[in-house]
Amino acid sequence: MFLRNSRGFLMRGGLVGLVVVGAGVCYYVYRATSRKRKNEGPEEAGLKGESIRKEHEQRLGSTSWGEAQMAIPEQAPVLGQNIFSSTGQKDSSHLQQVGMNFPVSPDGLEVHHIQSLIYLLESVEDPLIQEQALITLSNSAAFSVNQDIIRNLGGLSVIGSMLSVPATNVKEKALNALNNLSMNIKNQEELKRYITKICEETSSSPLNSELQLAGLRFLTNMSLTNYYHHMMTSSIPCFLHLLLDGDERTQTQVLKVLVNLSANPAMTEHLLSAQAPFLLSLFDSCINKEVLLRVLVFATNLTQHMKKEESAIASHHSEDSIFSMLRGNSTQCAEKLASLFHHHDTEVKEQVAKLVMQW
Repeated sequence: MFLRNSRGFLMRGGLVGLVVVGAGVCYYVYRATSRKRKNEGPEEAGLKGESIRKEHEQRLGSTSWGEAQMAIPEQAPVLGQNIFSSTGQKDSSHLQQVGMNFPVSPDGLEVHHIQSLIYLLESVEDPLIQEQALITLSNSAAFSVNQDIIRNLGGLSVIGSMLSVPATNVKEKALNALNNLSMNIKNQEELKRYITKICEETSSSPLNSELQLAGLRFLTNMSLTNYYHHMMTSSIPCFLHLLLDGDERTQTQVLKVLVNLSANPAMTEHLLSAQAPFLLSLFDSCINKEVLLRVLVFATNLTQHMKKEESAIASHHSEDSIFSMLRGNSTQCAEKLASLFHHHDTEVKEQVAKLVMQW
């Protein structure tokens, strides 16, 4: 038995085994197809809506997967102490000198409190004070009203300037604050100026470090829409390097960025040309589920765009390219997918079915 795509590629060997696995495959293909028709959402894992706060169903095809749905903006964790202690006392004598009175919880900050924090951040060079101020601003930026206030007070550029501070902890806390602030369309229009710098910082940071993860969370939010994808094109090799060498946390986070990029047809050729000979090794039942699902979504997005716009896809790619993995080396890919039909998780099997249906 042979299957041909529209350009005449033959799916042999392992794909034959995939096709003849029987009624079980048909069942999963049917479920995937029926769900796609029912949802009528951004099925290819792209964020098609206008608001980045709106919860979209399909970056993974299920509304039950919680945090791992990649259409949901990334919020930085609450880390460390705020600039005030749990009793409301300032943590530094310098803060007493500037005469600031902060309430106990960050969501209780008033406009003049936020303004004072921004001024403090701008005027001091002590990294410990800078870190504490950034923690407080980051926590307050988890609330949408404060995201607008910080922007209107000119706080985005002040926080962004902290990326140039040598202290790693300060840069990490600045990235956490920018990450929360990026959950806002108007803020993103200003924060785009930091994308290139943060891509570079993410690439040069120690592997699997909190600083690197903070950078990836920011890039995840900035890639939720297609507007800034072109600014990340040159960092695709870095993302793939992190996917190869990173731990599961790093792999999961970088895949969120890659899946967002793969949802944009304009990024298809850039991604297909990238060198990633290791990618098929992630098509394995032993791989962490969150990583495996995202790899499958990533491949499904690219294959879908290849199918729709084959005439626009360049035909010359190296053997180690993602294009060759998905098309030129289809037998090996099919064998990997055939084995995943025996995966214990239903979502994995459904995502495999969606990928197979693209051929």
